[in-house]
Amino acid sequence: MSNTVKIGKSEVTSTPLGLGTNAVGGYNLFPNLNDDDGLNIVKTGIENGITLLDTAYVYGLGHSEELVGQAIKDFDRHKLVIATKGAQDMSTGEEVVRNDPKFITQQVENSLKRLGTDYIDIYYLHFPDKDTPKAEAVGALECLREQGKIRAIGVSNFSLDQIKEANADGYVDVVEDQFSLVHQDLGAETLPYLKQNNISFVPYFPLASGLLTGKYQRDVSFPKDDIRSGMPIFQEPLYSQILKAVDTVRPIAEAHDATVAQTVLAWYIKDPLISVVIPGAKKPDQVAANAKALTVELTDAEYQTIETAFSTFK
Repeated sequence: MSNTVKIGKSEVTSTPLGLGTNAVGGYNLFPNLNDDDGLNIVKTGIENGITLLDTAYVYGLGHSEELVGQAIKDFDRHKLVIATKGAQDMSTGEEVVRNDPKFITQQVENSLKRLGTDYIDIYYLHFPDKDTPKAEAVGALECLREQGKIRAIGVSNFSLDQIKEANADGYVDVVEDQFSLVHQDLGAETLPYLKQNNISFVPYFPLASGLLTGKYQRDVSFPKDDIRSGMPIFQEPLYSQILKAVDTVRPIAEAHDATVAQTVLAWYIKDPLISVVIPGAKKPDQVAANAKALTVELTDAEYQTIETAFSTFK
């Protein structure tokens, strides 16, 4: 298994397993977050061989970026891949999505300050807006790349048509979107387009809110204010179908002396259409456990068994 992947047409290379940091300083997304835990999550990831750290302005309205910036001070910056995202204008108190060049250029400058670095390895347009021609927004990022402020250009949560529009000049290196074994909606057209155009793919929510870790039982209920209570994957009959598919992963995990979560992450790492998978974590020990997925090498037959078990979710 290759231990590094190249991001699109850029010079950026990364481990195939990264760290999603929405629970590092993302106080607007999760209750009871602690900054010391956040710093330790990032440091533990780096100490366990993870080089790509994925953050965004909207995680804590800049606070996640600040914590990531603090955490990386103890490490060699040039060995790390910092990815961040922007598109949200909060100046009115309401969230307005903007991709216009002037706004995005300022967002990059703001992120550089918060991260305490003079370059960002991957900068994503976090969401598409309604009005800005996408090639124009990406053009602004290309200018920043020429200035050495960013190294690779990404778009996140874009439809296939929007990705094509953004990539009109061939500048897009990477696409980030929701994708997992139980959420394979992108598969049919988007992923082949990315591969043909040498654009890397980074899936988020790869463990499907923990459902693919093997920790859930048949009879589960969540309080009304728990985000999972409204998610389709936790409703019947889908919930039972997913648990049944997860059961096929267990013997494979045992054969590798690995957990179900590590084995699922190893499946993404082996998938030729996926470049870097970025599970999040709320505790340092979860990051250390996830990092062990880098040592799980599935056989082609094991990979196929898992693919077949989840094929109904395509």
